[in-house]
Amino acid sequence: MQSPLSLVPGGNPPNPVPENQSNGISPPSAPNDMTTYTFPENRLRGVLRDSSKTPLVLVACGSFSPITYLHLRMFEMAADYVKFNHEFEIIGSYLSPVSDSYKKAGLASAEHRLRMCEIAVDETSDWLMLDKWEGIQKIYQPTAIVLDHFNYEINEVRGGVETADGKRKPVRVALLAGADLIQTMSTPGVWSDKDLDHILGRYGTFIVERTGTDIDDALASLQPWKENIYVIQQLIQNDVSSTKIRLFLKREMSVHYLVPPSVIRYIEQHGLYEDDGAGSTNEKDGKEKSTTKDLVSGSSSS
Repeated sequence: MQSPLSLVPGGNPPNPVPENQSNGISPPSAPNDMTTYTFPENRLRGVLRDSSKTPLVLVACGSFSPITYLHLRMFEMAADYVKFNHEFEIIGSYLSPVSDSYKKAGLASAEHRLRMCEIAVDETSDWLMLDKWEGIQKIYQPTAIVLDHFNYEINEVRGGVETADGKRKPVRVALLAGADLIQTMSTPGVWSDKDLDHILGRYGTFIVERTGTDIDDALASLQPWKENIYVIQQLIQNDVSSTKIRLFLKREMSVHYLVPPSVIRYIEQHGLYEDDGAGSTNEKDGKEKSTTKDLVSGSSSS
């Protein structure tokens, strides 16, 4: 799930949010106790600088076990892509880590992953935010529901964003992901057509190229939503993955300059990823089969 047509820079932007999508929307169901939850808006810009542009909020969903510099770098690449290629203006960007109910090998507890994302954002950025809503749910929330949550909080609760002339404008919410996600979307049986249409048709996605992923092949079966899918080229190739970071840590290899220093300190303090099951919510089947040779050759996936 983690991680950040043949659409090339200069293509058309995702379709604007229809009016009926920003009115009368019910809040997504929240099965967990939400009494302590507050939607983060400390870095969400309240006024659109250019009223002629479409306000955009980017959301990256994933495990983030642990968060790496590539996860953070994806937002910077997306910001450059939007700035130079589209009539959009980014007003906010969020990390949304999956909850403990997402059973995946090597997945540290949501408490640890949320905290690592939080300190990574605080240390490295002045515009990224962490939203804990998905991570604190007791029941797994599909990506479509997570995007509904952001749309509700931003467009329904807050009424979108204010323009320079004092009017309100609906905000476009879009998924930010790596190319491996779009590859799973093109694989028959992995995603339902309903979810694909909800995510790609209603919201759209910005996809960052990833080494070893054939994007053209993946996009070929997603033609119905091609106007809402935007591929961001990695001008400097980076194939860092959380899987490789976990394997490095297990083998007591250095991960400096791959992960923010504050996250490394947190991992060391809490003894995370020292063995296959440490800090994991799925210890019994959390065995990594990759080897150190895999890491060197780059064959391990995230």
